Amino acid sequence: MNNEEHYTEIDLTALLKALWRHIWLIAASVIVIGAMAFSYARFFVTPMYTASALMYVNNNSLSVGSTKVSLSAGDLSAAKSLVNTYVVILNARTTMNEVIREAGVDYTYTDMQGMISAGAVNSTIDVTMPDPQEAALVANSVTKVLPERIAAIMDGSSARVVDTAVVPSTRSSPSYTSYTARGMLLGLVLSCACVALRQLLDDRVQDEDYLIQNYPDIPVLAVIPDLNQTKHSSYGYYEGYGSASACGGKEAAR
Repeated sequence: MNNEEHYTEIDLTALLKALWRHIWLIAASVIVIGAMAFSYARFFVTPMYTASALMYVNNNSLSVGSTKVSLSAGDLSAAKSLVNTYVVILNARTTMNEVIREAGVDYTYTDMQGMISAGAVNSTIDVTMPDPQEAALVANSVTKVLPERIAAIMDGSSARVVDTAVVPSTRSSPSYTSYTARGMLLGLVLSCACVALRQLLDDRVQDEDYLIQNYPDIPVLAVIPDLNQTKHSSYGYYEGYGSASACGGKEAAR
């Protein structure tokens, strides 16, 4: 028994022509889904505001057991473990609870951990909340609580406030432009995929060229023209016999 391998050929020219024929559908999908993404971001996503305070944290003498190690400013910049220690202190439950008491807000310490983030050694404290006034209040509360916590836990540490937080005037998220762009890209991908899939799954005989390419050993006996494409409306008029539409408007027989 002979095993024949069948290969599916993809005609890129026909695929591009199909995309071009449905360009209106693709454009409409891009516009509609982009508008839906914008509307979702505008009306359903809660705007968030970020208030930032800048602190400078230094440690001139770090104790490791009974040994004291002197650190320069350059050493501190390279000491990633020390940076991680400051972040751990900030995210500790005790620190968060003190910040909540200082700010007088009604959040759990786990909620605060998700709203507060810190930068590097020259720490930027970022607080992101739906209420801009509350975000600035919490950020300034962190600058009051964190220096005391660092000094109490790490010997020789000091922390100073460089810039206090101000009430943010613009939202930090969501980005309407980003949502709209991603929606438009999604619309483009989905519409092109649908058109391409429909074209690839279309196994109808479109014209005699299809038969010649796929069945070269079988001759074409006749072609039935599409009467709707003829220049004359007379039923019996067959001029244009060989120029019927190539988009499924004529049938071929063998």
